[in-house]
Parts: sequence; C-alpha cells; structure tokens
Amino acid sequence: MLWPVNARASRASEGISSDSQVCDSVADYSLGLEDYPAAIRRHLVVIREHPENALAHYHLGFAYGVTGQHRSELHEYRRAIDLGLDDWQLFLNLGLVYLEDGQQENATEVLRLATLLGPYQPETHFNLGLTYERRGMLNDAEQEMLFSLRLNPREVDARNALGLIYAEEGRYTLAREEWSDLVSADPAYTPARENLTILERAERTGAKGASHRVADFAHRH
Repeated sequence: MLWPVNARASRASEGISSDSQVCDSVADYSLGLEDYPAAIRRHLVVIREHPENALAHYHLGFAYGVTGQHRSELHEYRRAIDLGLDDWQLFLNLGLVYLEDGQQENATEVLRLATLLGPYQPETHFNLGLTYERRGMLNDAEQEMLFSLRLNPREVDARNALGLIYAEEGRYTLAREEWSDLVSADPAYTPARENLTILERAERTGAKGASHRVADFAHRH
C-alpha cells in the first residue's frame, strides 16, 4: 500500500544567510533573485578571492543544489562546516542531501544537529520526523512531527505526515481524523485526499497490513 506524502518540495531561496550575514552583496543579490547560474559564477569569484569564507561555500552549495549539481552541493556544504559554519539551515540542507542519497544514518545525525541549532524551526523537526519514519522509528517520528506542529500548527504537510505515521502504527482512526480534517479544510489538498482514499479502500478489502512507502518530500532552505 502506498501512503504518499507529497512530491518533494524545492529548495527555498529565502533566509539562507546566517544571522543576516552577507558573504557578498552582488553574489547574494543574484541568489535572492533566483538567478542561480549568476549566483554560482559570483560565489566562485568570492571563494577564489576568499577561500576561507564559509558562508560563501554554503551559498554556493545551495545554488549548486537548486541546479541539480548535487555532488558539488555536498562538497560545498562539507567545506562550509569544516570552516566552522554552524547554521541550522546548512545542516538541514546537508541532511536532505544525505536523505535523497539514501544515506539515512548520516541524514539522521545531521538533521539531529539541525534541530539542536534551530530548535524552534518547525522544518528541522518535520524533516527529522520524516527521516525517522523512513527508518521505521515510528515513535520518534511521531514525536518530531508533533513538535513541528506545535511550532507551526497550520503546516498541512506535517499534519498529513502525522496521519501517515499513525497509519503505519496501525492507529487508523487517528490517521483518518488527520486526513479528513485536512480534506475538509482544503479539498484541493491532494495528498490527504489520496491517503484517505487508500485507507478507505484498505478497510474495505482488509489490506491494512500491506506494505507501504513514503513519497520523497522534504523542506529545504
């Protein structure tokens, strides 16, 4: 049985600077405009002139990731960390690179650091919860998703994912409640509607114990 969460979210360009720092005004302006080829070119210049600029390495990695150059993205994130950058968004994005690459243990370790560095950022807990879910650590997944929702009760993807976790735990009534509420509030929200349909079909056919998996979904910054 498939319990889809959603399609994987794209990286967001907002808020990638650490503590409002700017590594280079021109380079970061291009990044803010989502002109990623220009951002890559300018950040390469910045790094050539200032190779120890950790924030520039992070921003360059971010731009590489958006343009699909994931090996270069990973290299730049690691370089930024080696240079001492400890921004929660950096560790969040690095964790998602690991998660997309199937390195679940590395993803878990890095996303745990993201929650420590950004304890009041709902997306850190959301993505750590998804990682726990993929590893079958459902109790931990539930706790992280609930914490994410305490920080942002209106996050529909977190509520949908919580319904998914409930379903995997066999708590179908709670799963139905989450998905039904989401559909009632927004009938156009496809993931919850699809999950509710799957649950109802499973109840009719007695297929609750069928296998399942999660579609690739994650928040990036």
